[in-house]
Parts: sequence; structure tokens; C-alpha cells
Amino acid sequence: MKRSKVNLIVKKGDRGFSSLFSGERISKASLRIDTLGDLDELGAVLGIARFHAKHKNVKDDILELQRDLFVAGSELATTKKMLKSLPKRVDQSFVDEFEARVKRLHAITDIHEGFIIPGNVLSAAYINQARTLTRRCERKIVELFQKKEMTNKELLRWFNRLSVYLFLLARCEEKNPVFVKE
Repeated sequence: MKRSKVNLIVKKGDRGFSSLFSGERISKASLRIDTLGDLDELGAVLGIARFHAKHKNVKDDILELQRDLFVAGSELATTKKMLKSLPKRVDQSFVDEFEARVKRLHAITDIHEGFIIPGNVLSAAYINQARTLTRRCERKIVELFQKKEMTNKELLRWFNRLSVYLFLLARCEEKNPVFVKE
């Protein structure tokens, strides 16, 4: 990766506006910027989960998810007219490949009946937090669709699958989950 000097103190956001990946300036109070902030938080929580994960395959899976989030984030940070300029997008093949990963993980993961109380294993608790953040992002992306600011249905489909995948990853880390008593 090429290193360059980046001026991080540019003061361009001092008036409440931020630049999208595609270059347009929009209010920091916009739904799109709010969604990108949640996506950033999701990536950070996944980083904590990866740090604490007990199993190498879970660490590797989380790192791959973090990279996938950058693909989704670049799309969320790009207006419709500039989407063609993105080198990679969340398209049908992206989601299909991810669904295959979900199916492989589901095949080797024990799923118990009942509601699980997170917190038995630190890494699993962070993965569960990431799952809830994924759902929040998904709700906001639905709103972006309803406002016609987003049109790629595969992006929404991927976020829906992502929360399932995170549920399964948490189960991989937490072999003996604690359940709600009925």
C-alpha cells in the first residue's frame, strides 16, 4: 500500500458538512452520514471482537467482514450518479459468495433453541454487539431506499445476511451459551 502524507486537520467539516466518497458535500446531520457513522462503529466493534476472538478462523472471518464493510461503505458514501466509478460494489455475486459463507458456517455451527444472553465469552459479546449494529445499519439503509437515496437492493440483502452470519460467528466463539429461562 502506498504511503502518503494526508492532512487530517483540514477544517472542512467545521461548518457541519462532510464530503462523500464521491466528492459531494452534505450535512453531517443527514441520514446517509448517520448511516456511515453506524457503519464505522460496526467496523470498530468488529475490530474489538477480532482482537478477543479465541479461534483463528473466527479472527480471519471477522477481518474479511471488515474489508467487506469498506465495499459497502464506499457504496453508501457515493451518490447514484457516481456509482459507476467504484472499483467494487455489493452486487449479486458479492452477496451470493457471502451467502455461501453463511451456509458453510451454518453447517458446522451448533444452534440451540431459546434466547441467548450475551456475555459468557467476551469475543462473542462483541460479535453480538456488532450484530445489533448491523441491524441498526440495515434499518437506516431501508430508510435510504424509501427516500430513494439508495437503489442497490443487493446492499440491503447483504446487510440482512450479515446479521445472520454474525449470530453464527458468536455461536462459534461461545460453545456453551447462557439461555433465558422459560
